[in-house]
Amino acid sequence: VQPADGGQVEEVYEPATGRVLCKLPCSGEKEVDLAVQSAKAAFKIWSQMSGMERCRVMLEAARIIREQREEIATMETINNGKSIFEARVDIDISWQCLEYYAGLAGSLAGEHIQLPGGCFGYTRREPLGVCVGIGAWNYPFQIACWKAGPALACGNAMVFKPSPFTPVSVVRLAEIFTEAGVPKGLFNVVQGGAATGQFLCHHPDVAKISFTGSVPTGMKIMEMAAKGIKPVTLELGGKSPLIIFSDCSLENAVNGALMANFLTQGEVCCNGTRVFVERKILDTFTKEVVKRTQKIKIGDPLLEDTRMGALINRPHLNRVQAFIKQAKEQGAEVLCGGDLYVPDDPKLKNGYYMRPCVLGNCKDDMTCVKEEIFGPVMSILPFDTEEEVLERANATKYGLAGGVFTRDIQKAHRVVAALKAGMCFINNYNASPVELPFGGYKSSGFGRENGRAAIEYYSQLKTVCVEMGDVESVF
Repeated sequence: VQPADGGQVEEVYEPATGRVLCKLPCSGEKEVDLAVQSAKAAFKIWSQMSGMERCRVMLEAARIIREQREEIATMETINNGKSIFEARVDIDISWQCLEYYAGLAGSLAGEHIQLPGGCFGYTRREPLGVCVGIGAWNYPFQIACWKAGPALACGNAMVFKPSPFTPVSVVRLAEIFTEAGVPKGLFNVVQGGAATGQFLCHHPDVAKISFTGSVPTGMKIMEMAAKGIKPVTLELGGKSPLIIFSDCSLENAVNGALMANFLTQGEVCCNGTRVFVERKILDTFTKEVVKRTQKIKIGDPLLEDTRMGALINRPHLNRVQAFIKQAKEQGAEVLCGGDLYVPDDPKLKNGYYMRPCVLGNCKDDMTCVKEEIFGPVMSILPFDTEEEVLERANATKYGLAGGVFTRDIQKAHRVVAALKAGMCFINNYNASPVELPFGGYKSSGFGRENGRAAIEYYSQLKTVCVEMGDVESVF
């Protein structure tokens, strides 16, 4: 709990008010080593427990999170800026994740393979050891659970580093795991930025790294991991296409476009920010999207009726504003929003708010269409044919997600089969059930979170070959 080495101290801000929420002492090399050694000791105990024993502890952690849902959601809202309405959903997904992997823990097994002459072989699914999780600031508590769930179910220990912008709620998760009965040190939290992350990635006793964040940082983590031959899971950025066909349910497509662009103030890696609309419904769709966007309630994220809170910090808000300015310079038309918003409540006047923005007259070569803005900015682009829109949708270095809205179910399946993306949605967007794997293609990363697929990335197979007779020597 107390910092082991006095290093850099950073201020953490509350997005809604701009006030300093707390001061963050960054973990140095000594503290990172203590955390890894603590996790290593706990791993010896946890990895020897049966899957059912691990299951009971994880279910208890899920129960505590469920019971403390309101407290944790409030903490998340204060630290992150998203609406309390959304934060509650995040916390629900978090305890559901732990419940899901608790259920899998007791069923993890290898195979028995019959070989000639009465011989046989078998495989053992074994944990990796100390896994490192490095989280992002848009879903701090949820991402920590997405990484901890499969890691702990497989018998691993974890050292987790949250974003220095949102350091608070993951500490609560560590306390909850302790209360639930995990061995002391099984889930450790270290704090800090790039330097702390480097200490973790280079540590010789770290067996695996799972990172959620930007593509440039993901590349650096992969380079560092390569020096120690450490496996990595990378969940990186996106610039995902959302394809709206004229035969869609218009109201549902508009709802989907709002969900695909404005959740968590648009700070979502899989958002469908390139909205391709079939030309024959372009005007109708655009008019309705603009009308609905203008009605989004912005303000104090702790109020029940708020649907859009504050962006994470001032530099990020300025970056999003710069993208909108550049879009206008390149010929895009701001159909609504894009300007700073100052709530009436005086305590919120220094918060990081903006009105959600819809851009029209967009072209594929514009920066706002090609680059990840990570803010509440929707770009609308017309298309004429299915073949054309698929070619344009796939013309990106990213491949995290994609969506399609149509009543033609054959067309829907045909389109998602052609999309080069790891997570696709048909007539919905940004659903994230823990039962389904999540991850990207191309520069959006590799490896998968959630679903049974994640078990493959937090365990390793050992093959055992058993001879029932004498060894036949060729010598």
